[in-house]
Amino acid sequence: MQRITILGSTGSIGTSTLDVVARHPDRFRIHALTANRQSELLLRQCRQFKPEYAVLLDERAAFQLRQQVHEAGLNTEILYGVDALERVAMLPEVDTVMAAIVGAAGLQPTLAAARAGKKILLANKEILVMAGNVFMEAVRTSGAVLLPIDSEHNAIFQALPRGYDGDLAGNGVCRILLTASGGPFRNTPLSELQNVTPQQACAHPNWVMGRKISVDSATMMNKGLEVIEAHWLFGADADDIQVVVHPQSVIHSLVEYVDGSVLAQLGNPDMRTPIAFGLAYPERITSGVAALDLFKVAKLDFIAPDFDRFPCLELAYQALRASGTAPAVLNAANEAAVGAFLEGQISFLDIPRVIASVLSSMPVNAVNNLDDVLGADAEARSTAMQKISALPGTKRAAPLHGGY
Repeated sequence: MQRITILGSTGSIGTSTLDVVARHPDRFRIHALTANRQSELLLRQCRQFKPEYAVLLDERAAFQLRQQVHEAGLNTEILYGVDALERVAMLPEVDTVMAAIVGAAGLQPTLAAARAGKKILLANKEILVMAGNVFMEAVRTSGAVLLPIDSEHNAIFQALPRGYDGDLAGNGVCRILLTASGGPFRNTPLSELQNVTPQQACAHPNWVMGRKISVDSATMMNKGLEVIEAHWLFGADADDIQVVVHPQSVIHSLVEYVDGSVLAQLGNPDMRTPIAFGLAYPERITSGVAALDLFKVAKLDFIAPDFDRFPCLELAYQALRASGTAPAVLNAANEAAVGAFLEGQISFLDIPRVIASVLSSMPVNAVNNLDDVLGADAEARSTAMQKISALPGTKRAAPLHGGY
């Protein structure tokens, strides 16, 4: 029986994970669930899965949930705060940690799981973007097992040789081909992007995702972050990773070998497939995902990315090449800019402007420890908010809140 902590159980990845777990009660047991402030959904999850622990970041919400859990006759212990997230990620009785908290908020609890030597199902790309060398060193030192859950990286993992050791050339690999849907604005005239609304940006044509990651997909920053993630996961340099726009989202990524072979992983766009792969690895289990109907798909298109349309993708490549704190600065500036866009403070096209301005105004420093990352993150967020406030036409809104 595999005991699981889900960091971010009320988000799209968390709920999909619980769906797969519910299909295999003989294999998996939920030990801890965590959420930001969605206490009502977390209560329903506690009723169904009866975890030993449930964590909310907000103390008041946790107090209310504690009362509701008691009234429901459940034995779940309710905790709150960042320290509690780290605690449930490190519990000795936990085998597997699903890292599904969106953004920088997931860094410290997932790093705690790595240091504790857990099997980590990594669905939070920002962890490797911000602190790739720190996180990967923790994985190596503790002997943790790291399995990528992002559909693209999971596909690459499946297409690489079993036991891949991070040496592309030594394993006969030419390059990694990272597919991207192109998001909702792949064909939108550039002149119309200035007036894009948050609702339009969040309407992804293929995937059902949270608001922040949906906007990242619309700007293709999501793909840029995945390029940086692939660098750390697979030992690939920027020039070894090519982004390919594939509107159907059927091929999730490909690996090209020196003999001319190109191996691809295909499937319907449903995150339960990589989640089931990670949970049961190296075995295969049913996920609830419908079989891929190739006759219905009919054709597969591949298009080179347009960097004029998607400047965020180019900014991510620049940050990867700069290395050091540049990726952490990129991520922090993006989170601040996307948050401001979702709050109606700035326009869609202001997102890359803010990020580029922050990157150009901050020095690139070496990353030797977590403090280096957190310092760069905090400074970049502060700088980004200054840049946002200085933009012409910036609207005032309530303070931004991160979450998952």
